[in-house]
Amino acid sequence: MSESTVVVFGDQPPVHLDRVAERAKVLVCDEKSLPQALPVADVLLVWDFTSDAVRDAWPGEGPRPAWVHTASAGVDRLLCPELIASDTVLTNARGVFEQPIAEYVAGLVIAMAKDFHGTWELQRQRRWQHRETMRLAGTRAVVVGAGPIGRAIGSTLAALGVVVDLVGRSARQGVRGGDELPGLLPSADWVVCAAPLTEANRGMFDRSVFDRMKSSARFINIGRGPLVVEKDLTAALMARRIGGAALDVFEHEPLASDDPLWDVPGLFVSPHMSGDTVGWRDHLAEQFQDNFERWCAGEPLLNIVDKRLGYVPVD
Repeated sequence: MSESTVVVFGDQPPVHLDRVAERAKVLVCDEKSLPQALPVADVLLVWDFTSDAVRDAWPGEGPRPAWVHTASAGVDRLLCPELIASDTVLTNARGVFEQPIAEYVAGLVIAMAKDFHGTWELQRQRRWQHRETMRLAGTRAVVVGAGPIGRAIGSTLAALGVVVDLVGRSARQGVRGGDELPGLLPSADWVVCAAPLTEANRGMFDRSVFDRMKSSARFINIGRGPLVVEKDLTAALMARRIGGAALDVFEHEPLASDDPLWDVPGLFVSPHMSGDTVGWRDHLAEQFQDNFERWCAGEPLLNIVDKRLGYVPVD
């Protein structure tokens, strides 16, 4: 096999790709140089997974890589009709983010149940105000998204005594079908969005969903921003139709400093960081290099995305 060319797209590419560099020519490109780099790439590593540049450049002239790997769980920012229809194999970073995100969601749930925000505020005011908080065990959570991230969230919450309903596109063992979601919402204390973004579910969390939730329920989104109609969530919080919410992802990122979401009462805002733990970039680089060795050996790649579905199918 002749020397392959691996193109790494990103302004801050991974430092450690030693195993790849031993077996291939590695080129680094940014948004400006990506259109010229694509035709010479056998493999494309999308390190900057926050950019739309690959989707924009893919329909251009010349050959396209045989394999594209993105250092993210979601692939919505890459997919275009031409990539979907091509023979290019697409893989993602499944296996890196699941447990960190599950821990983040569990942290949010505990913090909301125990009113840590209120305790911190009272401490700031030097006020001794005894309160009662929610017992977490026995509460109910609906986790929408039955992939690895949703499953990790479900098992982590279950370890805390939360009764979990996992909701996917269709019903199967241990998973409720999407058509059951409206009936599950009225009894849920926690509604967690962990779904991938597809055209079919864009804006799925809208007023109709928030109106079905009970007034004490909390909503958490660690999936993708466009899954939520942000103005409908804002209205629900402002009117106190739900008890609170936490968003780690947004329709437009980064969130502008003058965005009204910063000031919505009962809303916890975090900057798309739920899966990013110390050393996560090294884990992503190692995962890609492991898969690259499989590619060089002619072995089946791991984490192959069904491009028409937009995610790695779960067995």
